Amino acid sequence: QVQLVESGGGLVQAGGSLRLSCAVSGSIFSINAMAWYRQPPGKQRELVARITRSRSTNYADSVKGRFTISGDNAKNTLYLQMNSLKPEDTAVYYCNLDVFGLVYWGQGTQVTVSS
Repeated sequence: QVQLVESGGGLVQAGGSLRLSCAVSGSIFSINAMAWYRQPPGKQRELVARITRSRSTNYADSVKGRFTISGDNAKNTLYLQMNSLKPEDTAVYYCNLDVFGLVYWGQGTQVTVSS
C-alpha cells in the first residue's frame, strides 16, 4: 500500500520560509512524476510545482522564483522549499504521486502566512 505523509507546514510571517516534506512508503516500481498542489480557503486545488522522473520541473507562475521542488531518492522524500512567502500562499498543501495512471495523495499540511 502506497502512503504519502506531508510535514513541515505551519504559521510563518510574510517574507519567511518553510520547507515541506513528503515521505513516500510502499511498493512503487516506477514513478512518472511527483507534484505539490495547494488548496487555498474557499478555492479549488491548484498545481504548485511538479517534477518528473527525468527531474524536469515546472511551476505555477505565482511561485516561480520563490519555490523549489526537489526529491531525494535515497530517502524516498519529496521537498518543497518555499521562500519569500506571501499571505496568498496560505493553503493546505498536498503531495501527489503519479505512477503512470495511478495517482496517490497525501493528507495535506496547512501553511498559513501572516501579513
